[in-house]
Amino acid sequence: MSTGWRTLLLRIGDRCPEYGGSADHKEHIETCYGVLSREFEHSSDAIFEFLLQCAEQLPHKIPFFGVLIGLINLENEDFTKAIVDTTQANLQDALHNENRDRIRILLRFLSGLMCSKVVVPSSIIETFETLLSSAATILDEETGNPSWQPRADFYVYCILASLPWGGPELFEQVPDEFERVLVGIQSYISIRRHFDDIAFSVFETDEGHSPNKKDFMEDLWERIQVLSRNGWKVKSVPKPHLSFEAQLVAGKSHRLSPISCPPPIPSQSSSEMLKGQEKHEADMKYPQRLRRLHIFPTNKAENMQPVDRFVVEECILDVLLFFNGCRKECAFYLVSLPVSFRYEYLMAETIFSQLLLLPNPPFKPIYYTLVIIDLCKALPGAFPSVVVGAVHALFDRISIMDMECRTRLILWFSHHLSNFQFIWPWQEWSYVKDLPKWAPQRVFVQEVLEREVRLSYFEKIKQSIEDAAELEELLPPKAGPSFKFHSDESNENTNGQKLSKELVGLIRGKKTTHDIILWVEEQIIPTNGTEFALDVVSQTLLDMGSKSFTHLITILERYNKIISKLCPNEEMQLLLMNGVSAYWKNSTQMTAIAIDRMMGYRLVSNLAIVKWVFSPANVEQFHISDRPWEILRNAVSKTYNRISDLRKEIQSLKKGLQVANEASAKSIKELEEAKSVLEIVEGQPAPVERPGRIRRLELRVKNAEDEERTIEESLEVKGAFLARALEESKDLLKLLFKSFVDVLTERLPPVSLDGEIPNLRTGDQSVNFAPQDPEAATMDIDNENGADNNSEPNGRNTKNGYNVGELEQWCLCTLGYLKSFSRQYASEIWSNIAMLDEEVFVGDVHPLIRKAAFSGLCRFANEGSHP
Repeated sequence: MSTGWRTLLLRIGDRCPEYGGSADHKEHIETCYGVLSREFEHSSDAIFEFLLQCAEQLPHKIPFFGVLIGLINLENEDFTKAIVDTTQANLQDALHNENRDRIRILLRFLSGLMCSKVVVPSSIIETFETLLSSAATILDEETGNPSWQPRADFYVYCILASLPWGGPELFEQVPDEFERVLVGIQSYISIRRHFDDIAFSVFETDEGHSPNKKDFMEDLWERIQVLSRNGWKVKSVPKPHLSFEAQLVAGKSHRLSPISCPPPIPSQSSSEMLKGQEKHEADMKYPQRLRRLHIFPTNKAENMQPVDRFVVEECILDVLLFFNGCRKECAFYLVSLPVSFRYEYLMAETIFSQLLLLPNPPFKPIYYTLVIIDLCKALPGAFPSVVVGAVHALFDRISIMDMECRTRLILWFSHHLSNFQFIWPWQEWSYVKDLPKWAPQRVFVQEVLEREVRLSYFEKIKQSIEDAAELEELLPPKAGPSFKFHSDESNENTNGQKLSKELVGLIRGKKTTHDIILWVEEQIIPTNGTEFALDVVSQTLLDMGSKSFTHLITILERYNKIISKLCPNEEMQLLLMNGVSAYWKNSTQMTAIAIDRMMGYRLVSNLAIVKWVFSPANVEQFHISDRPWEILRNAVSKTYNRISDLRKEIQSLKKGLQVANEASAKSIKELEEAKSVLEIVEGQPAPVERPGRIRRLELRVKNAEDEERTIEESLEVKGAFLARALEESKDLLKLLFKSFVDVLTERLPPVSLDGEIPNLRTGDQSVNFAPQDPEAATMDIDNENGADNNSEPNGRNTKNGYNVGELEQWCLCTLGYLKSFSRQYASEIWSNIAMLDEEVFVGDVHPLIRKAAFSGLCRFANEGSHP
């Protein structure tokens, strides 16, 4: 029976076999409480721990757990007092450890306990006022630090987020005190700085402000005000306590001990640069949990009150948070939230908003991919069509989608289709073939097909689009190497072919790397030069490793010293990458993997990769292919992953050194104690301990000191590696941004004489006519697949063509990637911002370049200007 009560607690509120398929919440609570009562005598400690665990990890069921605890309170006040005290202690601990999710959920839990008469309402008011007071102090210029407004916003957000769960009871029981809290929140909202998150919007606009006039906090406060005007009626929050009110009112309500918030972090400097760095640190510590992605029009999505939308969004995010790694359970709880209305459209919008959340999604994108797949299987009659509608809606606005989001959408969509036999109504998108090669919709389809080929094989993907044969033109070339030294009987062997064949013979003859290097230096370089030698060696080795990823990695691992000998400088490394790109010109994937592995073996440097990506041949592809960007992303990511790994290793070594120091001190102490105990033998003092034990203790001391020395040496080496890596990353940032500035400066249209900044989207109707109302900035979804064949934002026909010119589109894409990189690596950039201001963003840098680079840092474009 011990597992029975756990299962009942987990499944309470769900329509499930454990409760006989019933959806009656009162019946669930009575059944569960009956079982808990029988188990209480010998499992009270386990019930205590499990109840708290359930409340924290199934927060959408807090009203049910609150009633259960309220019923227990009628019989065992000490048990519930312990729960209240433990929850208060956990909240205090979470505040000082800055555990955001725990703070938010524990406040909701306390509100739920208050509804079930377990906690005194005035205690909740005191807790809210403590958080409000701390938030106001943070914003004070003298006593606080306004750069840390994200922390203050978070405290107020936690109060607002708990009001749909406990607001009705507070309004009924302590109206005056509750009104005081609401007035305090209004005062806070009026003094806080509005947050313009245009740099983190999925869709870009042609205006200099966010498409949403209100930021997240202002929007949430407005929703709560609407709730207040409507008499605190919330449909999305279960109210099981009302069915037990007559019983619960007889229980004793407990007071919460006061909480305290950590003091404001003092400002380090009055410098705008350092303040910006502080604000970035605060944003990273207290990120915005949700940025709504309005995909569907209001006449298609579920009709619900603003606060109900917020509550369901919170519940969906909580399930995604706590069931990360348990995809089946996650899907189960997502489709069975205890609400009385349908929410498939809202669920899709919320999941896609997380997948496309900037700068980074909370979890790896693959998690959301798997959840969407499982939801399609769990709700086969509803969710697949919702997903199809979402894809069509996002596709219609792809021209104004952030470049990072576009890449994520391509990766998600191709992976999603691979789990459903690559079935998609491609004929609805067949018109993209007639669009210019730089049109975002055409590029999107092209990149999705290329990713699908990676996940399957060419013939399979070609077959999947047979209903839209026009799109075959957008398929990638059939993968296969282009070996320039290939020879057969029909060909006359050139010098390169002969040397390549001879090199293959040496490798197959198991010659050592040293022997092959001598052969290259004696047989090729004297007569043909180093460049030709590199061409022969690299092409031959690539050909020998062309059968699979494993073959390639094995070849590079065994013979990388040969390539390294031929590539001592960046000029030769650029030639090497040209050779790789030429050999794998029909496979973007193999090109990216080969260059990535070469960087791993230090055959090419990250600086060389940046220079190669910004070489003229690759620059011309910036707006029509993801090929150069994928290689650049890999190089930058690998650089900073290496730094992250070194920091983790150093941290681990420091902990190990501390342990070794303690062990060494303990060994020395034991040895000294053993030697200090003496006895008189034949009139002379001698150690009491036997010589054998003394020798063992001396050996232990020696080993401990050796261990200390070894760790210290390792720490010194890793520290040197980290210093070098940080210096390399500094050079990488400088080169990366300088490369962006150079290529963009060459191509961007100049600012007019009267200072007007050029509009690159002049011909893009999806921007020029996009409504500002986020609820209306969507498109109808009319047929059975969820999209009208001619759909376009606001009903315009996409088949009319794409009206942005090629140069303008190149500029838009490149600026988009610049913003993406600055946003993705903002922490690293802020650490080197002074250097970038002095050496890159100096002089007359185009305002569009500044805007793209600085918006990702939440920095004004006019900051950092130097004549």
